[in-house]
Amino acid sequence: MIGRALILLFALASPLGAQENLAQESGAQETGAARSGEQIVADMSRDDVDITTSFDGSDIIIYGAIKREMPIPETDPLDVIVTVEGPPRPVTVRHKERRFGIWVNTGKVGVAAAPNFYVVATSRPLGRILDSAEDSRYRISVPLAMRAFSGASEVEDVVPYTAALVRLREAQDLYRLDDGAVRLAEQTLFRADIRLPANLMEGLYATRIFLLRDGKVLDTFRAPIEVRKVGLERWLYRLALDQPFLYGLMSLALAVFAGWAASAAFRRFQSR
Repeated sequence: MIGRALILLFALASPLGAQENLAQESGAQETGAARSGEQIVADMSRDDVDITTSFDGSDIIIYGAIKREMPIPETDPLDVIVTVEGPPRPVTVRHKERRFGIWVNTGKVGVAAAPNFYVVATSRPLGRILDSAEDSRYRISVPLAMRAFSGASEVEDVVPYTAALVRLREAQDLYRLDDGAVRLAEQTLFRADIRLPANLMEGLYATRIFLLRDGKVLDTFRAPIEVRKVGLERWLYRLALDQPFLYGLMSLALAVFAGWAASAAFRRFQSR
């Protein structure tokens, strides 16, 4: 943690170091930073998460500062948005209706890429600090995290289907909007505490930081977070993927043994 803080302070003191950090580590797109003279210098408390059998979630601190070549502009206040996005996966959303006493599928929408986890943390309410055109360009808000639709749609209006998917994942704490979760001090230093839930999937997660003023994105910063299973959890995960038949036999044997052990314990308890 101390080493990361020293790196951050060095980047603030060195314009060249900050530029290299933006170009090489973050891979940020060119924005209005060159015109505004304001750039993000940021880091994280950790860039990997290990999922074990006792994993119950994790916290990541994302912190940084605004590097300037001029005094703070006396215009609209500065804002910061932080997003953490899990690996995207194709998803099919189906609508069911009860007909003649049974539930049947009446429509479906295929989403080509929906992140399995997505959180948006902001310094102020998102609707007050982000222009809709910028939201469409950078896909920041939760509904726009869906990338594209796959194949021909069976319904005219896909919005209720994507909205239903968002509601389901919000209920599972996989999609979240945390208004006011980014603390911004003196329009220079910022910090966001991001809570990762226990039901994370393995993969490479993408962190994005957006610097905004008057609803417009001035600069962006990107960094990866690796989420991986370790120990027994990873062994079982790889076994299920690479040897599904063997994994099924082991699961069946374990279930039979557990049933036998429970029955034996119950008979022994009754005989007393």
